[in-house]
Amino acid sequence: MSQDITIHLTDREGKLHELTAPTDMQLNLMELCKAYEFPIEGTCGGMALCASCQCYITSEHKLPERSEDEEAMLSEAFHVQENSRLGCQIYLTQELNGLCVTLAPKE
Repeated sequence: MSQDITIHLTDREGKLHELTAPTDMQLNLMELCKAYEFPIEGTCGGMALCASCQCYITSEHKLPERSEDEEAMLSEAFHVQENSRLGCQIYLTQELNGLCVTLAPKE
């Protein structure tokens, strides 16, 4: 039996939202944002081939390291910061309960 987790998301206008996320569906952060109808395009469908789901991780959660594909995509993206990640590459697990994320500006 899975438990839901809470993700704290700050939108592009600076407003904080509390999202409830299931951990038993293999969802990633981009898919969660789309389900809540936040303006994340996910143009490539979650293949790390665009940067339209870029976000900033603002909490101290331990995340998997960036893949080569994610690194390559972020190297070509705008508004990249040290804490930038592609939402499509962050899968929702129990360990991410309480994760704090800010959506990157639209490019």
